[in-house]
Amino acid sequence: MRGFGAFFKKEMTELFRTYRWIILCATSLFLGILGPLMAKLTPWVYEQMGDTLKEQGIVISEVTVTAKDSWAQFIKNMPILLIVVIAVLCGSYVNEYSKGTLIPLVTKGLTRIAVVLSKFLNHFLIWAAGFWLTFWVTWGYTAYFWDNSGMKHFLLMGVFFWLFGVFLLSVLAFFSSFLNSSIQVLLGVGAVYFIQMLLGMIGTVERFLPNYLLGGGSMLTGETLPEDYLPAAAIASGGAVLLLVLAVVITKHRRI
Repeated sequence: MRGFGAFFKKEMTELFRTYRWIILCATSLFLGILGPLMAKLTPWVYEQMGDTLKEQGIVISEVTVTAKDSWAQFIKNMPILLIVVIAVLCGSYVNEYSKGTLIPLVTKGLTRIAVVLSKFLNHFLIWAAGFWLTFWVTWGYTAYFWDNSGMKHFLLMGVFFWLFGVFLLSVLAFFSSFLNSSIQVLLGVGAVYFIQMLLGMIGTVERFLPNYLLGGGSMLTGETLPEDYLPAAAIASGGAVLLLVLAVVITKHRRI
């Protein structure tokens, strides 16, 4: 894997030079604060709407907000972060091919496996930093406003959601190995997600799909147990490795 370190350094430098890290950090912080804030403001919002709702014949009793509501908002907001990360990174591979920037690097000894793995590692770290920043900011504000002690398996819930993001990054790497535009790659990743949604309608299949990891929030209240998600976690992990290997193999034979 000649040139891995140098190419990885180039990827990180480009991340900071293009200010994409600002977009990702700002989004992560915003979503981390937004969940607890929305939960905290919910009673106030209902109070302000009380008179209007009464005129329509709707009477709302006193609204009690707990840590559960804050984490529920976190779960709703996490797909937004994942979409932002995928949208920002979807052109990372194909832009190298379309601009021809890899040609001089490959002729100087950079291996194609180093290209794929260094980019994947870069994306892996970006997703990990963004996700866990959002997660711990949510945890901190939730602990400040309420108490996280009643929430079960919240850390494992985060790990499962993070793992789903890693799986999607491997899907991105796979489609980028043979498609020619960021739009095509984005559509490919979206297609994998929606196909899983359709397959999830089959009850016997649902718990084996990586998408099932997105439902890990129900562990917080004990509705489901961690072992319920292990098949999906195993498939997501194995699938990520397989897709990354396929991306390397296809890229080795791709014309640049």
